[in-house]
Amino acid sequence: MAEAVVSTILGQLASVLQQQVEEEVSLVVGVDEEVQKLTSNFQAIESVLEDAECKQVKVKAVGDWLDKLKDVSYDIEDVLDEWNTAIQKLRIMEDENASKLVTKVCSLMSCYRFCCRRVVKRHDIAMKIKRINQTLDVIAMEKNRFPLSSNSIKGARGVEREITTSFVDESEIHGRDDDKKEIKNFLLSESSNGPTSHPIISIVGLGGIGKTTLARLVFNDHEVTVHFNEKIWVCVSDPFDEIRIGKAILESLIGVAPNLYEFESVLIKIKESINDKKFLLVLDDVWTEDSNKWEQLKSSLKYGAKGSRILVTTRKMNVAKAMGSTNFVEVGMLSDEKCWSLFSQVSFYGRNNEECKKLEGVGRTIIKKCKGLPLAVKTLGGVLCFKTTIEEWQSVLDSEMWELEDAEKGIFTPLLLSYFDLPSELKRCFLYCAIFPKDYVMKKDQLIKLWMAQDYLRTQRNKDVELVGEEYFEKLAMRSFFQDFERVEDDGSIVSCKMHDMVHDSAQYLTKNECFSVEVDDSKGFPLNSSYSKARHSMIVLERNASVPTSIFQENRLRSLIFECDRWRDHTCIDISNLFNYLTCVRALRFHGKLIADVPSSISKLTHLRYLEVSENYDIRELPETVCELYNLQTIDISYCENLNKLPEGIGKLVNLRHLINYARFRACSYMPKGIERLTCLRTLSKVIVSGDKKACTFECLRNLNRLGGSLEIRCSGVDLGEINKAEFKNKTKLLFLDLWLSSNVSNEEALEDFQPPPNLERFDLNEYRGTSRLFLNWMTSLTKLRMVWLCDWSGTELLPPLGKLQFLERLYIWHMKSVKRVGDEFLGMESDNLSASSSSSSITAFPKLQSLQFKEMQDWEEWDCLTSGRGGEDIKIMPCLRSLKIRYCLNLKTLPDYILQSTTLEELEITGCQVERAENWVKDSGIPKFRIY
Repeated sequence: MAEAVVSTILGQLASVLQQQVEEEVSLVVGVDEEVQKLTSNFQAIESVLEDAECKQVKVKAVGDWLDKLKDVSYDIEDVLDEWNTAIQKLRIMEDENASKLVTKVCSLMSCYRFCCRRVVKRHDIAMKIKRINQTLDVIAMEKNRFPLSSNSIKGARGVEREITTSFVDESEIHGRDDDKKEIKNFLLSESSNGPTSHPIISIVGLGGIGKTTLARLVFNDHEVTVHFNEKIWVCVSDPFDEIRIGKAILESLIGVAPNLYEFESVLIKIKESINDKKFLLVLDDVWTEDSNKWEQLKSSLKYGAKGSRILVTTRKMNVAKAMGSTNFVEVGMLSDEKCWSLFSQVSFYGRNNEECKKLEGVGRTIIKKCKGLPLAVKTLGGVLCFKTTIEEWQSVLDSEMWELEDAEKGIFTPLLLSYFDLPSELKRCFLYCAIFPKDYVMKKDQLIKLWMAQDYLRTQRNKDVELVGEEYFEKLAMRSFFQDFERVEDDGSIVSCKMHDMVHDSAQYLTKNECFSVEVDDSKGFPLNSSYSKARHSMIVLERNASVPTSIFQENRLRSLIFECDRWRDHTCIDISNLFNYLTCVRALRFHGKLIADVPSSISKLTHLRYLEVSENYDIRELPETVCELYNLQTIDISYCENLNKLPEGIGKLVNLRHLINYARFRACSYMPKGIERLTCLRTLSKVIVSGDKKACTFECLRNLNRLGGSLEIRCSGVDLGEINKAEFKNKTKLLFLDLWLSSNVSNEEALEDFQPPPNLERFDLNEYRGTSRLFLNWMTSLTKLRMVWLCDWSGTELLPPLGKLQFLERLYIWHMKSVKRVGDEFLGMESDNLSASSSSSSITAFPKLQSLQFKEMQDWEEWDCLTSGRGGEDIKIMPCLRSLKIRYCLNLKTLPDYILQSTTLEELEITGCQVERAENWVKDSGIPKFRIY
């Protein structure tokens, strides 16, 4: 990892010097020479770092030398960041002064005072650089004690093979068919329960053998799913926390996190929830051999119906016996042929037959070293899929890493090989993941923003740094460092993932405790040990009523600090009033979930801060103005701070801000300042309040925010909708989802008809329209990527827009249309004048690609019909691709149109709280696979 740190510093040195030239800021005498010396030292050290990184695993002295180098590297990173921040602050102040009319006297006095501060600041930075240089001189000399090779042989790694598609995600399990069948037979059998408990089967095997994967395969099997009333999956890990496990079981059963704190209350609730229900409970990754820890939970589960089953995965047979297992499945090593099948699926992905034949011989030799472990096979396959020549494959086979004793090192040789094969920038990103506890669900977008805050992502011309982060993530996933992916249903993109326990152990070992996670519980105390003093990145999970252990921060080295509360924590806020006195180096700070009541003004001390998250802290009512002095901020996440009333007036100073994430469930922030218009770097702005107030954000303030991507919610508050095109949405080509909320006093129909939308919209929501005229929204037909429309809470208009004309629409939701009584040809865009105009065409299709349609709570809706069928001799098709129709609480609707009743594509139908005639008999005759009518 030191290699990546040094590489980053060399880039920062060049960057800050360039900025100085551009800003015409002179340094005090001698600093130029110190910077040159610093650069020279780091360049000399960089040349041997790749070899040193590999040798540290076997030679402790090399590891100690690297630790010293990393410490001084972090120090110089902080100084360079301080230097860069001073330049940015100067630029921002000059911009502000240029925009204000001040008297000459005030201007001269201000300039004099500021110039004095600039000299002091530069002298301070110069002295720090000089002291660091002295330390670095010693470290540079010490490197000569070790036989380290130059990186001139770096080219031997070769050029990575480009993978143009997404990484290979093995969905099949190789060589486990018999094990799966045995487990399924046990789960589905009608064997009687024991006298006091349900049968328990344990899957036992080495780490990396595929126990969890096998359990998940069975858990998701269709026959298993329909056999049980309830399925529950709990990741247990170490330690065996009975209350946490009990609450996790309850959350799965009742759908929400229970607000219970006593174990007895949890047990009673479990009994009630599973009473007479046939359930399957999976306890994954159990370590405890103390049967007493399991007995009370086990007793509460006996109230489930006959046929209930418990499935356990563990590495130890003693654990399986302590759990009271009645059956055991010992997962053995994969055969060579099964290993080869898995290995070739990963490593040969995208290669032609000739390439595969050339590499097969050495590949089969390599997999013998994997000892039948699937994780080892996948990991090495991930390494070799990037290697293009047989020489590169042979170098992996001949690596001295195979000589290491895994048990002594506590790590996994194939993972070491994969890690050291990574480019230096990916090494830092991978090791950073050790900040999270085992089995933690890592959100991809959040992880990339945290990498960005640490400056781990190398910027590339004409490419957003976030896209670089996406590429890094995908490369790590392709090498099997990540698993258990959660994906978006529509496009398959990854939302979140986990790390395998053994991968996490290896990352923790390689960081040498630089990344640290811990659970804090007042009843158990804080488990602080000497290794924590080396931590640079820390995650702290506060349980129950735990407070912040201030002893953690006295080393003053932390660059990331993530606080997260246990999901079942009592709503007791922690005191962070003095916390910021210790965190002078922090770059990422996160308080997630019912933790703090306010953000202290002393946050301005955190000059290096780039990532600030206070999401789901309901008591926060405002952010202090001092937040606006944090010029390096890239991300602010205030999502679901439901009582946050406004943003600070000075937010326009945060010119480096790229992501302002401010989703809200209920009450929204009611005021956003005009300064939003200066945030031209913004890529994410979840919600904006547009107001008629002169000091507040207007549509025109959005004009230059053309880098906005993803989704944007706009809430109008007393603003003239005729101003909407001043935002110039037509230039916001990266905006994919626009959610427009109109205030109750807005009725500007012409403005909506003339709207110039973002050209690449995939989804458009229009809420709280209050016009009396029918909207046509003809501009929608120009949006060739529009796939989803949501119309909600309209009043006044009696007719729906002609949405049937939208040629690419796939999903349509229409809710709370208070005045609509009839839905007919106008909805399809097939009124008589339209048909006449298109008479030259022999075929007309309304909603040609619509797959899902939903109506909800349209109280006055009585008729849904169609009068165009067969008229004029045209071939008319309506919704030929419709698969799902849901009609909920449309109390007066009595009939469905023929094009629904005669649909041959409908797979799902739900009619709830309606008076639709003949519906039940028709559905039974139609053969629709999924339907619900009541």
